[in-house]
Amino acid sequence: MKTLLAGLAMLAPLTATASAETLRWASSGDVISYDPNAQVDSFTQSVHHMVFDPLVRRNKDLKLEPALATSWEVVEPTRWRFKLRQGVKFHEGQTFNADDVVATIQRQIDPGARNKENLSAVTGVEKVDDYTVDLILRGPYPLLLNDLAAIYMLSKPWMEAHDALKPGNASTGVVTYASNHANGTGPFKLKSYEPDSRSVFEVNKDWWDKPQHNLDEVEFRPIASDATRVAALLSGEVDMIAPVPLQDIDRISNTEGLKVVENPSLRTIFLVLNFQPELHAMPGKPNPMLDVRVRQALWSAIDLNTIQKRLMRGKSRIAGLLVAPEVTGYDQTIDTPMPYDVDKAKALLKEAGYPDGFKTGLACSNDRYIADEQICLTIASMWAKIGVQADLSVESKTTYFPRTDKGEFDAYLLGWASLPPMDGFSALQSLLTTNDGVFGGSNTNGLSNADIDKLSHAAAVELDEAKRVDMMKQAFRIAHDQALYIPLHQQPVAWAMSTKVDMPQFADEYVRPWFAKVNK
Repeated sequence: MKTLLAGLAMLAPLTATASAETLRWASSGDVISYDPNAQVDSFTQSVHHMVFDPLVRRNKDLKLEPALATSWEVVEPTRWRFKLRQGVKFHEGQTFNADDVVATIQRQIDPGARNKENLSAVTGVEKVDDYTVDLILRGPYPLLLNDLAAIYMLSKPWMEAHDALKPGNASTGVVTYASNHANGTGPFKLKSYEPDSRSVFEVNKDWWDKPQHNLDEVEFRPIASDATRVAALLSGEVDMIAPVPLQDIDRISNTEGLKVVENPSLRTIFLVLNFQPELHAMPGKPNPMLDVRVRQALWSAIDLNTIQKRLMRGKSRIAGLLVAPEVTGYDQTIDTPMPYDVDKAKALLKEAGYPDGFKTGLACSNDRYIADEQICLTIASMWAKIGVQADLSVESKTTYFPRTDKGEFDAYLLGWASLPPMDGFSALQSLLTTNDGVFGGSNTNGLSNADIDKLSHAAAVELDEAKRVDMMKQAFRIAHDQALYIPLHQQPVAWAMSTKVDMPQFADEYVRPWFAKVNK
């Protein structure tokens, strides 16, 4: 009898856990790293937000509000002072204070941080007292709060204990203890992490904020195969998938007990082109893409309507601009794609000296964007019609993005949601400006335009909003007219979930389980 009772006692916690409110959700790919400074992938950052808090965050309406900072003031144009929330504990028990902010910001702006561009305006940080810090800026900067919404606070003692004061970097292969472990102040604790398999989070019962969810646990699973991911939802193995394969939306919508939630996305999908002296596919020969006529030909050869109707099931929005209509800096007069015209594309190539086309690499992920592999396959076949031979490379985002960061591709697929600032300056600063170690952090293919650089650096310190926006629009006009990138579309946001799940959807595509409820 004692043995039986002991066995029942051992089972009791398991039974309790099994009856807890658990949200099980799946996506097409895994987090790249749990180190907040090791990558710039917005999906990874959205998962991080379950564990970490920023100084300033976005609320349910995506408006900025205080988080670990309770207030702030501009002491002088290049010095912002932040008052910190007191009584906050990290998941492993450390008290949050100014030392943590100083260590986190120093880590964020470290030259080795992959995401240093997300706080490029900040040059230093100073402790005023235990709950007050100053951020030092390189000049006046209107978007500091926007940027800080994605800068997650780490514990200095924890980093010291695990030799992680310096950042990891997924692009250069630098791995730290923080790459596979996490200790934040957020609504959920990282309970376990199995790369490419699952992450399990338990509720942080000591969270400083009032929970708006009813969860005890969140289980995240990366499932690369669309069919397998949908099957997991249909069988009840998971409660939610994000995103939904577009071809399965109707099927899921018509399944009892399931629902699909759709909204427009901020994310623009586009092709990045190589501006180095040579293409990887044509070593020893001048790069054809340095000629604007070639870039325009590549754009004209893409039938965007076919991609929109067949691959995106009519749910995407065809784009001619790097930012979506909802993003500050958007200009409808610029948002005009090159018309699909094979004959014109051929004529442009002939005029540029490539009547028979040329050879190029074309790369894409297969687990990051909606129909990403299919998009590249389609574009490769379209380019073939004008004599451009595209050697296609397809791989998981965990290896794909480090390679894009190293400039290893001639042309590749990329998505940009203008995050964290939700402002056109994100695309201007990161993608269009010459990479100088501060600006241009995601411009790794050699693009350099003096006029754009001048506009970008001026916009970074311009406090007059109308003038700042006009500078961005001028830069976007140059990018469009010079075909520096090839925009494709804004992809839709489509999530599918059990009717028992109440999960609000956001245009930035972040999954925010701290707003979720599971009704059993």
